[in-house]
Amino acid sequence: MKKIWKSPALKAAGFAVCVASLVSGCSLFSSSTAPKIAPLETLDGKVAGKVVWQARTDDVLFPLAMVVRGEQLVTATSSGQVSAFSAANGQLQWRNDLHDKLAAGVGSDGRYAAVVTRNNELVAMDGAKTLWRKSLAVPVVTAPLVAGERVFVLTVDREVLAFDVIDGRKLWDLRRPGDALTLLESGVIGAYKDTLVVGQGARMAGVDPLRGTLRWEANVATPRGTNEVERLADLVAPLMRADEMLCARSFQAAVGCVNAERGSTTWTRNVGGLAGLGGNKELVVGGDASDRLTAWKTSNGDVLWTAEQFLNRKLSAPAVLNHHVVVADGEGMVHFLSDKTGKTEWRVATDGSAIMAAPVVVGDKVVVATRNGGVFAIHID
Repeated sequence: MKKIWKSPALKAAGFAVCVASLVSGCSLFSSSTAPKIAPLETLDGKVAGKVVWQARTDDVLFPLAMVVRGEQLVTATSSGQVSAFSAANGQLQWRNDLHDKLAAGVGSDGRYAAVVTRNNELVAMDGAKTLWRKSLAVPVVTAPLVAGERVFVLTVDREVLAFDVIDGRKLWDLRRPGDALTLLESGVIGAYKDTLVVGQGARMAGVDPLRGTLRWEANVATPRGTNEVERLADLVAPLMRADEMLCARSFQAAVGCVNAERGSTTWTRNVGGLAGLGGNKELVVGGDASDRLTAWKTSNGDVLWTAEQFLNRKLSAPAVLNHHVVVADGEGMVHFLSDKTGKTEWRVATDGSAIMAAPVVVGDKVVVATRNGGVFAIHID
């Protein structure tokens, strides 16, 4: 079930909600009828691959954002274990046990890393060395972005904060007119050249990272509905980037792409869905609330194909590796689909526990992390 953050005014009024109409399986009433999970297909064996390396961490109980910088892969666990592995062979490069449970993590630029604890402390690290801790006033569930010797934080009410990565000084904050409700899920924060890119409600905004001033903003969706719950349309991670095109999912409302050079919306399509997107310069891929996958043409949003073989399998956000769309499911299976047709060509099992992060591409491999703490690098022929 997706959770919601309430503005102080609504919290004081004792407002409480359940996103019953938005998320499959969430109901105001108990039910013994669960959505039918699609069985796995029989594959023809013409395409094959293998797990080329695997590593272990602690259990991961929250949606994890893994970070790839060059040949380094950085992960974080619920218990506060932050690790860096060689993306080439899975060898552990450094590990920092913070001994604090995490709410969000991890961001890294290849040297510095940052996470947020459940006590709402922002923690910055230089490899295995903890540099500083900073208490935050508003909860954070989005992994920080580390870039340009700064740590950028997106709070649940979509305020953006910037800190010096060396000493923790607060450099600026950007507050935009807030919505009464925001989604208590990982939001959009990234970079395009010298611009910080953040999601604020249904808008994608480009921000000057040195001054915290707004450079541009573009709507991905137009919130619709008769109440605040139905109008929830926050942008959700992961953000898909292909050259100057930045594409994102607006929760339950739309999928769209923004041209970051012009700061304007290129296209948007009204389509429901809960998770972020994957893709490349040719196609954008996302699943809806029932795990029906759709591929759109990146340049104009035309539908290329749809795939219904994974209905209700609790899919991750997709990634694209060479000529394959990669998705993982709630049973720890990783599926490889043709990017031209959406047909499944190969799958591989991990450790049987749910995949807790969108697959990330590292060179000619894709890496996934499981609830049980397995990290698997997979190559497809």
